[in-house]
Amino acid sequence: MMDFSKNCYVIAHRGASAYYPENTMSAFKGALELKADMIELDVLLTKDRIPIVFHDEKLNKKTNGKGLTQDFTLTELQELDAGSWFDKKFKEEKIPTLLEVLEFSKGKILVNIEIKTEAVSDIEKGGVVQIIIEMLKDLEMEEQVILSSFDYRAIERVNKYSKDIKTALLYEKKQSSNKTPATLIEEYEVDAFNCSKKQLSEKWISELNNSRIPYFIYTVNKKEEMLSLIKHGAKGIFSDKPDVLKRVADEFFRKELM
Repeated sequence: MMDFSKNCYVIAHRGASAYYPENTMSAFKGALELKADMIELDVLLTKDRIPIVFHDEKLNKKTNGKGLTQDFTLTELQELDAGSWFDKKFKEEKIPTLLEVLEFSKGKILVNIEIKTEAVSDIEKGGVVQIIIEMLKDLEMEEQVILSSFDYRAIERVNKYSKDIKTALLYEKKQSSNKTPATLIEEYEVDAFNCSKKQLSEKWISELNNSRIPYFIYTVNKKEEMLSLIKHGAKGIFSDKPDVLKRVADEFFRKELM
């Protein structure tokens, strides 16, 4: 259950993406094997409006395809090789659907779904947000997932469709108009605040901790940075190396109990 009860959540960024091609079933299975608390993934819509797990607007870097991801149907996209860019041994890896990943994750691991801005073009009609929420309801996974986005319209839409699903604001400077994290949390009625390690200032840390707002920081792969964030009260950390983060977190909290 996504209830923020842990001291610090170990979040596998796009799966265990230091060891597997990102946003693939191998990466998510790897994250589970490495005992991450949560997987993070990115969602885009195909031409035939099916949510897929893929980060880039263009296909050329992470597949053997070319062009915009949204210009292809699911059938066309799943013919592509989504693993060889990482290592040739993953040449059979395909772009997974969101449904496929959720069915794998159900009852096993928490899921942070980032709704990509490119998927929010028809936001006023509900679009991708409504599709995802209906999917979560059908699977009875509302309490296992947190939805986030850099596009604040997506968060507003989630709140209109469901009050049962946790949401997090991914800080985006232009939309925030110099508002502080606490102000943004209240204005958009979200449950948590996400930002990069570079954006997180001492002032923000103080405000977030004093306001008891859960905050999650991305993307951290160095042990010393992980430890510093844990000490400062981060509720969760996104890492390509969830195994390293888990060891750092376990050791810190073990010493805290001594």
